[in-house]
Amino acid sequence: MTAIAPDIRKPVDPPETPPPFEGGNAERLLILEKGRAERNYWSDLWHYRELFAILAWRDVSIRYKQTVIGVAWAVVRPLITMAIFTIVFGRLAKLPSDGSAPYAILVFAGMLPWFLFSSILTEASNSLIGNANLISKVYFPRIIVPSSAGVVALVDFAVNLVIMFGLMAWYGFMPNLRILLLPVFIALAVFASLGPSLFITALNVKYRDFRYLIPFVVQFGLYVSPVGFSSSVVPEKWRFWYSLNPIVGVIDGFRWCLLGGESQLYWPGFFASLVVVVFFMWYGIRYFRRTERTFADLV
Repeated sequence: MTAIAPDIRKPVDPPETPPPFEGGNAERLLILEKGRAERNYWSDLWHYRELFAILAWRDVSIRYKQTVIGVAWAVVRPLITMAIFTIVFGRLAKLPSDGSAPYAILVFAGMLPWFLFSSILTEASNSLIGNANLISKVYFPRIIVPSSAGVVALVDFAVNLVIMFGLMAWYGFMPNLRILLLPVFIALAVFASLGPSLFITALNVKYRDFRYLIPFVVQFGLYVSPVGFSSSVVPEKWRFWYSLNPIVGVIDGFRWCLLGGESQLYWPGFFASLVVVVFFMWYGIRYFRRTERTFADLV
């Protein structure tokens, strides 16, 4: 007589349902259709935030790991520039400082936003050309590339800010509570540089001459902006028009925060600079997005 074996088979669990989309880690079905990129541009920008972080980390690694002197470059350059400007404008030209602030502190407080502005402008302007292989093969919002290139400038800025506090401690010059507003002016410096950067980056894709123009603009801007001197030396009748240079309001704001009561902010000029910053930011994004679809064919 044959015994019947008990059925020991267990019920099979149903396959797990894939988790809903929660960000950049989940897979995403991308359907290319006419007008889709324009409609979903900002949500796509958030979706590709990990690509932004990867590109930014790559650029920072190249700057500090694959150079001979590494972080020392970020320290030596501002110190040498500060020493030259202090001698030329403070000792030889005998231009006044803001109140009792040492002239070296005045210069370095102006160099902080200027180096941030010029570094973002320089790094972003060539970023699309440097990432031509990526742009021509994969879809993503191209504004990620110049924006991530500016992160290197923020790292350099953090190093320079530490030097600034070291100099203030060396001279025994302590800031007051205005320094709490410094992040606002840091953000303003980033916006002031990002708007022109997007415009020039888009132009540089089509007209490669702009890569030769940027170094000249940066060098020229260094001397017409109040980096080595206080903007208070500008005659009063010209000061408002001088403030239409957007970096003037940013530099004055930095000094207003860092030098405390020793530096006064020229509010009409500051608001004029603010309007110019907002205009360039709006126009830079608008022009970049309008020409973005042609980048893959031009690079």
